[in-house]
Amino acid sequence: MLAEPKCFTRSCKHYLGIDQPDGTEMTERNYCEAFPQGIPSEIAYGEDPHNKPWPDQENNIVFEFGEMP
Repeated sequence: MLAEPKCFTRSCKHYLGIDQPDGTEMTERNYCEAFPQGIPSEIAYGEDPHNKPWPDQENNIVFEFGEMP
């Protein structure tokens, strides 16, 4: 089981929840519209507020406060 990510506690409207690609806890990951393959730990659990896109990010989605989907 994953710890609660900052994306959730900060109420980012782009946070989508936890994904289990193979259906098991072994592959659990937090994901969002900005990072559909998994939120980097520096954002999910670290100090990066994700207020600007990462260099290798494939879109321009950043943290936005609001209702989560």
